[in-house]
Amino acid sequence: MIGYYVHHQGRGHLHRAQCIAARVPGPVTLISSLPRPADWPGPWVDLPADAASDPLDPTAKGRLHWVPLHHRGHRERMGIIADWIRCEEPDLFVSDVSVETAALARLMGIPVVVAAMRGDRHDEAHRLGYDLADALLAPWPGSLPEPGWPADWLAKTLHTGGISRYDGRTRPTRQDPASPADKEVVVMLGAGGNGLGAERLREAQRATPEWSWTVLGGPDGSWVDEPWPVLCRAHVVITHAGQNAIAECAAARVPALVIPQDRPHGEQHATARALRSSGLATVRDVWPQPDQWPGLLEEAAGRPDRWDHWSSGDGALRAAGLLTRLSSGTSRPDACVPR
Repeated sequence: MIGYYVHHQGRGHLHRAQCIAARVPGPVTLISSLPRPADWPGPWVDLPADAASDPLDPTAKGRLHWVPLHHRGHRERMGIIADWIRCEEPDLFVSDVSVETAALARLMGIPVVVAAMRGDRHDEAHRLGYDLADALLAPWPGSLPEPGWPADWLAKTLHTGGISRYDGRTRPTRQDPASPADKEVVVMLGAGGNGLGAERLREAQRATPEWSWTVLGGPDGSWVDEPWPVLCRAHVVITHAGQNAIAECAAARVPALVIPQDRPHGEQHATARALRSSGLATVRDVWPQPDQWPGLLEEAAGRPDRWDHWSSGDGALRAAGLLTRLSSGTSRPDACVPR
């Protein structure tokens, strides 16, 4: 049995967990405060929310990320995970991503795999999580490593490349536009939050009348559970630099204009730097001015497809292989018994 904690922010953590778990031959239990997906076939452990408007010492004086004092929701979450570990005695625990759940599992004597993230992870809490992990899963290519990592982190890291729920799916042939007016740009905002106002989108649309615009996510866009056909028909995708969004662009082999959003530890800006340095996507650090859009879309659309350098399509399978190897060789009890 493998326990797999899934963070509630956005949908990328969940999509990645489902991709990997589907390729693990043994049972995987997902643990999260996200709603259970209707198509998830395995065990699921529901966690209560632990948000707090006025938390007391939430970082334990800078040593952790979120451990607010006297918070019932947080205490319940950790208790539920601890009870599940005590009852199921899992062979392995995966954290994607929480230093606190990784530390809890390791304190209870369970080997831990941590999903790594780009950006500056040298704070005390991340160092604890990465140091205690038996292995790190990095969903980006080893040819574009995160700079400044200690040698001991790199030694236990599996660079899988991007992991997308669409890896291995047949891509429909992208049609060349019959006329300039047939060119389509797809804006993929996602569910993780963004600071983009509707007026800025309208300005970009007005500046590019020769392009048709489709907006997925955000306050004025449509939410599509299955964006694959929309991505595949696009001539350019405008996206943030979240790991899941980039992996989906890579799976669709679609030209991308990447504009990173501000996230803790500079995660998206770090991913954007890797994409820029490798020439895999057109990157701008801030939302462009209206008069820049026509040239930018043409630049992005004309970029050669080099997405295979980011993702070979087997990242989830490689991650599952690591989890399977690390979880093998131990027994699983039949039931939880009183201690």
